[in-house]
Amino acid sequence: MQTIKSTLQYFKNKKLLTIFFFGVASGFPWVMIGSAMTGWLKDEGLSRSSIGLFGLIFAMYSINFLWSPLADRLRIPLLTQKFGLRRSWIMSTQLLIVLCAFQLSFFSPENQLHLMALFGLFIAIAGATQDIAIDAYRIDILSDQNSEAMAAGSAMATSGWWTGYAGLGSIPFILVSRPEWQWHEVFIVLAVIMAVLMITAFVVSEPASNRAKVLDNIQQNFVNVLPNHTLASYKVVLIIPTIIATIVYGNIGYPGLPESLKDYRFALLTFTIVGLIALLIKQLISLNSQIAQQIERKTLSSTEPKRIHRLTAWLLTTMAAPIQEFFQRNGVRLALSILMFIFLFKLGEAYLGRMSIVFYREVGFSNEDIAYYSKLINWGTTIVFSLIGSVFTIRFGILKGLFIGGIAMSASNLLFAAMAMVGPNKALFAVTVFVDGFTSAWGSVAFVALLSVLCNKTFTASQYALMASLGTFGRVMLGSYSGIFVDWLDGNWAAFFVMTSLMVIPSLLFLYSIRKQLTRLIEQQQT
Repeated sequence: MQTIKSTLQYFKNKKLLTIFFFGVASGFPWVMIGSAMTGWLKDEGLSRSSIGLFGLIFAMYSINFLWSPLADRLRIPLLTQKFGLRRSWIMSTQLLIVLCAFQLSFFSPENQLHLMALFGLFIAIAGATQDIAIDAYRIDILSDQNSEAMAAGSAMATSGWWTGYAGLGSIPFILVSRPEWQWHEVFIVLAVIMAVLMITAFVVSEPASNRAKVLDNIQQNFVNVLPNHTLASYKVVLIIPTIIATIVYGNIGYPGLPESLKDYRFALLTFTIVGLIALLIKQLISLNSQIAQQIERKTLSSTEPKRIHRLTAWLLTTMAAPIQEFFQRNGVRLALSILMFIFLFKLGEAYLGRMSIVFYREVGFSNEDIAYYSKLINWGTTIVFSLIGSVFTIRFGILKGLFIGGIAMSASNLLFAAMAMVGPNKALFAVTVFVDGFTSAWGSVAFVALLSVLCNKTFTASQYALMASLGTFGRVMLGSYSGIFVDWLDGNWAAFFVMTSLMVIPSLLFLYSIRKQLTRLIEQQQT
């Protein structure tokens, strides 16, 4: 067990300051398309269900793993050569967020709601892509250190995220509470703040990596084999884009699906994706077997590779190899168990988070109350307890941090139920926000640290995004239906929050069942 003195040594690392500022930039887009957008739409008189469904644009955060492999491979013209792979991706996405936020200031919810949703979608895509690059940057610069350093980095990332989301997120509510400010003017301010946050990417250094060489070797192995499997090449070129298109189709609401099939849409989508993945796995097993035989025999294909073979090799290396490596390293059963835990852990938070602003307003709190209590108190609490939680995680381990954080998150939701019964009591509001910030911070630090140590250094962007997107899936897709859930309960907020409290329990039971295997994986990372 670490001593307090040795634990605190991890926070002397200057790299943590960079992680903090990138965390701020990562959290800020959620203000634009989350709390600020929700407040704007609520003030314009939109219903709870409409506001909740508007949040479906956050689906980009849950499916960003689909394009995350590109952040490990694609070089952005001019920028990558000058600033490096990670920084060039961060700069590009941040610039897009600035431009879209500025454009939103020209729209009116009454007449241009669809355009607002479209540019909100653009911000979500850019923000989700920015997260891919920032998370990969954090893991890369700490990759030569142990899980304790990852926990310290997770604390700074969490503190930064909440500084961007809650600290800076209080600004739009403070401004709009003044009679001279309108919501469209507030979005100009948000665009300027995001532009200032871009400075970090220009002044930090790019982490060193031999990723390109490793990926080129993997790709060359596929190129050596594929000329003898031309049919397999065509299958892969068709299957991978089809899987991506199918997942996107489900996440954007199944457009054009006949009414007679709508009750079965999720089952149809699931079976389609599973079937396609099974076909892809079959091709991968066959190709990997051929690669192993050729390496063992030290032979090359006698057939010259064609363009289709090189394209297939690039697709397999970029899109399939990260997932394949994750399952091979951990084993199929444990890999699936890890992914299931990640999904379940954020389920209760999903329903609570999306409707919190609507709940505060319906209980009777003003925009100014929300700014000072929900945002500022939560911000300060999260920073303090992220650091305390990381100290605990470093001393006692990631899994104990997850257990304590999960139990605390479950219990804290009951305070929201008490608020629903008591009404607009500011003292209770402050206590609830304080406890919620403490529990979320504690759990998030351990959660992010776990995801970070589970990544292979060659595929940091791809694998972290895959795991993090599962955690975001509940918050986005299921959370988007939270307004409908409250309506189904006839506006009974107390019952709603009690049910969100119970949603955390299955994840903790699941974590307990795989604790020994996870402990071994974490210990292997430190050797």
